[in-house]
Amino acid sequence: MMRGFYNLTSGMLSQGRRLDVVANNMTNISTAGYKAEMYTDRTFDEVMVTRLGNKIKEPNQTMESYQSHILAPDQLYTDFGQSSFEETELPLDFAIQGEGFFAIDTGDGIAYTRAGSFTLDDNGYLCLSELGFVLDREGERIQLPTDKLEADKQGALYTEEGEYLATLGVYRFEDNEVLERTPYGLFTGQGAQVNEDVVIHHKWVERSNVDMIKEMTKMMVTQRALQSAAQMSKIYDQVITKAVNDIGRL
Repeated sequence: MMRGFYNLTSGMLSQGRRLDVVANNMTNISTAGYKAEMYTDRTFDEVMVTRLGNKIKEPNQTMESYQSHILAPDQLYTDFGQSSFEETELPLDFAIQGEGFFAIDTGDGIAYTRAGSFTLDDNGYLCLSELGFVLDREGERIQLPTDKLEADKQGALYTEEGEYLATLGVYRFEDNEVLERTPYGLFTGQGAQVNEDVVIHHKWVERSNVDMIKEMTKMMVTQRALQSAAQMSKIYDQVITKAVNDIGRL
């Protein structure tokens, strides 16, 4: 009987985490360059076997003889798929078509993003909001004399008179799975290389790749599963309480 509580409790925790991920995706549906997250879970013994290996000592015992009664978080996956573009007509907006990220010097290291809505600080440095400085292909901060710019498809920046200023750096990774998301929506990782095989769209931004219909469907399914588990846990509690009371009368 108590095993049912383990199943239901872990199920409620798992569905709660999944609901948090869905809510975060929906909140960021209008955030330029945002990449949707996907939550997965597995049974606790599957997670332990994956991390520690199958260390069954008894010769006649197999993994099939184990029974798992709780779910454990497995991994948060990020969907790095290309999203659509939105024209803004703002001179410091840029979108990447192809594989890669803009590099941002945060002061605590280099982070990467697909969000290309930039600004200039008081010293003329190209920045991503208040998160850090945009870097060029050489890994240097980009300082501009004006926000009245022209840009070509390779990310080279020019004044309206045609004077070359800098080239936006776009960096790629052999495997995006090495990237870790920061609390500010940026990504960190090692092994970044300049990617010149991309197209930069000036005065455009890449939209979030969150699919609202899919996220709403996930939310409804998750909420129903959470409610069902909560109702079942109440039934278990009532049955156990009654059983204990009946035993007490014997």
